[in-house]
Amino acid sequence: MKKFEVPNIYRSALISNIKSSRSRLDKMKKDFSPTLLELGSLKIYLARHFGFCYGVENAIDIAFRTIRENKGKRIFLLSEMIHNPQVNADLEAEGVQFLQDTYGNQLIDFDNLKKDDVVLIPAFGTTLEIEEKLASIGIQTEKFNTTCPFVEKVWNRSGQIAEKGYSIIVHGKPKHEETRATFSHASDKTPTLILNNFKDAQDLAKFITGESPANEFYERFRNCYSEGFDVNNDLKKIGVVNQTTQLASDTLEIVNFLRSVYKSHYQLDDSNIQTRFADTRDTLCYATNDNQSAVQGLMEESKDADFALVVGGYKSSNTSHLVEICEKSLPTYFINSADKLLSKQSIVSCNWKTKEEFTTENYIDLHKETIKVLITSGASCPDAIVEEVVYKLASFFNVEPLLENLETTFLNN
Repeated sequence: MKKFEVPNIYRSALISNIKSSRSRLDKMKKDFSPTLLELGSLKIYLARHFGFCYGVENAIDIAFRTIRENKGKRIFLLSEMIHNPQVNADLEAEGVQFLQDTYGNQLIDFDNLKKDDVVLIPAFGTTLEIEEKLASIGIQTEKFNTTCPFVEKVWNRSGQIAEKGYSIIVHGKPKHEETRATFSHASDKTPTLILNNFKDAQDLAKFITGESPANEFYERFRNCYSEGFDVNNDLKKIGVVNQTTQLASDTLEIVNFLRSVYKSHYQLDDSNIQTRFADTRDTLCYATNDNQSAVQGLMEESKDADFALVVGGYKSSNTSHLVEICEKSLPTYFINSADKLLSKQSIVSCNWKTKEEFTTENYIDLHKETIKVLITSGASCPDAIVEEVVYKLASFFNVEPLLENLETTFLNN
């Protein structure tokens, strides 16, 4: 796999050695069991897969190379590069200015841009409308486009099935940058609809079968369908793709449900279902799948753990889904830095649904002889931050020297 030039400030010797050791022992990535760090009275279980994915490293590589190679030019980011506050702050410190916020609200008007300015497209991609607007100014974005290759894969697959007469259903959060971009690219070629969750799929099924009156569709899915969408014709053949950071299990649940609806309504079987329902399972992001599977492995092998820490940006969709998985099994704290670990008694964490921070007291049971902690991080979280969290926890138990020995252990494994 391609190697990227990522600033050392985001790397971690400890985490790199652990990941390298696991990769050497499990080249096919079939083992989703966690890595155990035994630190005296503290046991830390690290997920098998976590941290920067291919698309994020690609985006960071392009962004910092662009800064180095364009000294003296004004450099803009269309919106947040990735959903990690440290990376975005580091880019701002280098002089990069943000044109929009994460929801598409304008921070700097496009009219202020000049054709010799540099505009970076974030890893989430962007809409065709914005691409055309930048092109009309004379700004060339091809060299500075950091769109994740796996997001582009979704766009390409959407285009392929659109050519065969399928409408596109996008499973994603309607306001998320990636979903807006995927919707734009898909709707340019075929009727397109966004489903946020399984309830949306259930309601859509009633329009597919005719159980719900067609005229009610436009209010039920207001702002989520493409211009000119005809509920009577555009639901006869569909394919489902997703925002790549969604829970894979949620996307598959929607796909399997809608597939069964089409089989029943049109009296189809596995041999001819594709006349109405396209197979798009190959669009699920491998990194999202691996990280989510690794968290499932973390849960299965560490059922008696005291709590879980999920590290990453609060705006990060894929990180929020890791929190969602963990909290089904044990107390889970969503943090974006080691600073949130205030002490053995207090922790500041984020509610993944409301995005509000709150403080929890006595999150560590100080009466127990051994404390077991699960740790993972989102695809946009630097390993350096995870290392800081590990060392901060270790400092509460005075076992930092044991961590330094582990670095060598994993390096030589």
